[in-house]
Amino acid sequence: MVTNTDIQDLGHFINGQTVLGKSGQFSDVYNPSTGTVIARVPLATKQEVQEAIAAAQAAFPAWRALSVGKRAEIILRFRQLITENIDELIDMICTESGKTIEDAKGEITRGLESVDLAINAPHLLKGEYSVNVGGHINAYSLKEPLGIVAAISPFNFPVMVPLAITSMAVAVGNCVILKPSERVPCSALFLSELWKEAGLPDGVWTVINGDKDAVNELLCHPAIEAISFVGSTPVAEAIYATASKHGKRVTALGGGKNNMVVMPDADLEHVANAFLGAAYGAASQRCMALSTIIPVGEDTANKLVGILADKIAKLKVGPYTDAEVDFGPVITQQSKDAIIGYINRSLEEGATLVCDGRNPEISKQSNGFYLGPTLLDHVKPGMEIYEQEVFGPARNVVRVASLEEAIALINAHELGNGVTIFTNNGAAARKFTTEIEVGMVGVNVPIPIPVGYHNFGGWKRSRFGEGHMFGPDQVRFFTKAKTISEKWIEQGNDVTSSFAFPSNQD
Repeated sequence: MVTNTDIQDLGHFINGQTVLGKSGQFSDVYNPSTGTVIARVPLATKQEVQEAIAAAQAAFPAWRALSVGKRAEIILRFRQLITENIDELIDMICTESGKTIEDAKGEITRGLESVDLAINAPHLLKGEYSVNVGGHINAYSLKEPLGIVAAISPFNFPVMVPLAITSMAVAVGNCVILKPSERVPCSALFLSELWKEAGLPDGVWTVINGDKDAVNELLCHPAIEAISFVGSTPVAEAIYATASKHGKRVTALGGGKNNMVVMPDADLEHVANAFLGAAYGAASQRCMALSTIIPVGEDTANKLVGILADKIAKLKVGPYTDAEVDFGPVITQQSKDAIIGYINRSLEEGATLVCDGRNPEISKQSNGFYLGPTLLDHVKPGMEIYEQEVFGPARNVVRVASLEEAIALINAHELGNGVTIFTNNGAAARKFTTEIEVGMVGVNVPIPIPVGYHNFGGWKRSRFGEGHMFGPDQVRFFTKAKTISEKWIEQGNDVTSSFAFPSNQD
């Protein structure tokens, strides 16, 4: 683990090599558990981004021409290297993001699902073939890589999201430029070394570190064919607008306000346990974290809040080196201050405090960015903490009288990432899954994240563009279709001109 006395100057990974930044501009990388600076990451200039793109352009023809089977072999070796180096990767994730060891391991496991799907690219790239569609013509289709694609990943999943939004792009023959969050660059640079060791040709994989100047160059450069982004909704919308204006294919995934509806027939002890991990895991810094629990009926709400209050009081916050902690710090001091602001304003707006996490005991002993779990009751639509995505451990209780009211409430919100219902009533579950306007839905599943071979993506302002973060749609997103009509003329046959529009009647 990097200690607070080892402030390391990081670089970029361009054309198969780690290179130092040229701008002279750096961003500090913190260990959120201690509040100390552990590294400095360079902020790339426009020229550096252009150099990275040029290296990718040079590598593309050979990578595209390589057999898909050989590409799959390299990806399989990359997967093996991740598992062989998983302890080092876990330590890196925990150090730069503050996650617990268990959470970091789970992130890597989920990321490997995307790598597994990419290994199956030879099957997923198969086209279609039709014999004698008319006039002794055979027609077939194939999928070709786009060329150079860019991926922009967030701080909350330093490994899973980069793997999810790049693995298939590499497998189908593209060259990829990853711009990771400047808050967690170490994991992305480590993945670069594993790609190199796996045998990926230089230039096929690039990591360029930077801020919005680097991002803007990726969004506007004519050589970049597609952009895949994961982050907040305002940034996702801006990414989509800019990249689309420059003719790029875009998938931009934004935030979520994910709800858990609790029916009166549900086992409330089970509900409470499910809510804790889904709501507070990773300090609630997940786009699929449960932000609001919606009990149906006052009796259900009163019982559930009592159970939650008792369980939340027992949660432990601390550094990942303590095996007993349930979750760690938020990513920065600025994030901590913003979350406290949300809590304070919600109380001014009329919410009631069930559990107060603003001053956890560990904050007295550490400079880390710690917040304890907060639960607010009697939150109502229109309150800031209900409307906005709060990326931290401040969760809400919204009381409703019926399932219909819960559905209407959720459907009225501008975000539609994930939602779940807890019930033992099949009719209620069917009504909910049919009528709810959300992209990923769970029934008695607290975090309904699809496995890597299903599509991940929300609805409404949780997703801009038509692609998905992982799943089979990634093959379509990172390729372009070509359809070929082919006819061979036998020697000696007369060929005459025809001025009729071609048809399949011959």
